[in-house]
Amino acid sequence: MRTGSEIRIGDSNRPRKDGVGLRRAWCCSFGVVPRSSDTVHRRPNVPKVDQKNRQQQKQIKSHPKPPLHGGSVHSSPSPSSKIGRGLIDPRRILSPGRVSPIDSESSSTLSPLPENANVGDSVPVAATGVELEQELVNTVSKEEQREVILPGSFSSDDVLACGGDKDKCLDLRLALKGKNGRCLVLELDIEVLCRNSKFFKDLVLDSRKKVEDSFVGCRKIEVANIADLGLFRETIELMFEKDIIKLLMKMGASRTIDVLEISSTIMFERGVISCLKYLEAVPWTESEEERLKSLFGRCTFEEKNIQDILSRLYSQGSIQSQTLTLQLLHSVAGGTVPSSRREMQSLVNGLLSKSSVYQKDSAGLSKDGLYSICHSCLNSLVVIFEEASGSIVKDDQTKKDLPLIERISKQVDNLNWLLEILIDKQMAEDFVSLWANQRELLRMHEITSPMVRYELSRVSACIFIALGKGRLQCKGDLRHRVLTAWFVPILSDFGWLQRCSKGLDMRLLEEGLGQAVLTLSLKQQESIFVEWFKCFAIRGTECPNLSRAFQVWWRRSFVRPTELRTHLPKDYQNVLYEES
Repeated sequence: MRTGSEIRIGDSNRPRKDGVGLRRAWCCSFGVVPRSSDTVHRRPNVPKVDQKNRQQQKQIKSHPKPPLHGGSVHSSPSPSSKIGRGLIDPRRILSPGRVSPIDSESSSTLSPLPENANVGDSVPVAATGVELEQELVNTVSKEEQREVILPGSFSSDDVLACGGDKDKCLDLRLALKGKNGRCLVLELDIEVLCRNSKFFKDLVLDSRKKVEDSFVGCRKIEVANIADLGLFRETIELMFEKDIIKLLMKMGASRTIDVLEISSTIMFERGVISCLKYLEAVPWTESEEERLKSLFGRCTFEEKNIQDILSRLYSQGSIQSQTLTLQLLHSVAGGTVPSSRREMQSLVNGLLSKSSVYQKDSAGLSKDGLYSICHSCLNSLVVIFEEASGSIVKDDQTKKDLPLIERISKQVDNLNWLLEILIDKQMAEDFVSLWANQRELLRMHEITSPMVRYELSRVSACIFIALGKGRLQCKGDLRHRVLTAWFVPILSDFGWLQRCSKGLDMRLLEEGLGQAVLTLSLKQQESIFVEWFKCFAIRGTECPNLSRAFQVWWRRSFVRPTELRTHLPKDYQNVLYEES
């Protein structure tokens, strides 16, 4: 006699009688199974059912059990009832919403169905709570069992089927244990795995030596201490793919670098070659570039496979950095489009500055190379001013050039740009000497129109600002020579500089010019400040305001003798006393 609960499900596909549609009816009876050693330890063989019956069994399993009264179940139909035996189709008797009659005097157990009973299309299922759980596992198909967590085994593991032909037997279980304690179990084709990875091939051979029975159906191997289980699994799945690069394109360069490292570790040669081919053909970010350099330092690859990537990471031959840098500087200085030239100047400044994030050779720029470009710009400037003053006649080629003012402005911009580079490299002292000795330009400054000549004062302004801020250090006599040569021209051009500043900060110019004068001796300052005083009294705002620096000079020049003697050595005090 079969114990447990019985579920009879009508067939909704049964032909309708007389064309009248009948609604689906169902009847269920719940039984109580006494707890015994048979029911606990022995589990009957339950036939497999299809997916539809399993879903209905789950619904019945979740149905609340009725309270027990003695030894009978009052919610169960009588064993003598034809409905309970399935002899009468319940759809002919019960309508929707009705329940089966209850026989309170029926026995506590249900009689088995007669062998010759005509149950139609209904399917009897009997299972206790424990049996039903085991039945659900047994009824899952082989493909589905590989994708679920099996009860009673691998309690904290994920059991997954990976790659290969579905018709093939997956005869290897690979347990991947992560550093975080999580475990992932993969069912694999042992032939594919061993063919692609020498690492796993050795593990399988070792496992066969440890197992006595050589006919074991499913081998088990284990890899522990894995940082990223998902990434490791993706790498193994690539072994079962024909076109690996197609999947790498979906992953991207960053993920491919991780796959490359794992492929190298497990000796997955086909994966290593595919990753290297993909990485060689795609652009990298700076972080990806650094990761590749670090990976090549840790792992060993065949030189023929990484040669193309190494050619992108490192220079294969010696590059003349000095020659290349000078070529860039000459290209920028010879540019004809102002906006492009300014952009390239900014780019080169970033590459050559001390604060640049790019590694560079400190000897990449030679002093002679930079000053050769400065001399070239100055010579061009002299030729243009001779043309502006009428000293030379224009030829056909000169007539096709840019307008006179634009050509002068271009050379002045080049000189100021080169001066900034020299100051950053602490090589600008010779530039001050070079500018102080431009007698030809000084001569033509006096005879040239103010709307042209003021461009020369832009170079002088940059030098004076650098001297006043202490960014440019040179000897006192050199400072005096450059100030004496270009102080009067900048006074006369100050009005034009105000109207056409071209990025020049006029307040910064006034402050830098005054501080640069104060770096001279008081005797040298006197002649310069007297000249400024005359110009300022006549021209007013058309002249730089150096009143603060003038006051400092005045205070220092006319200190009381008694106050001065207390701060000077005795020998110098005696000299001052005799002069007074």
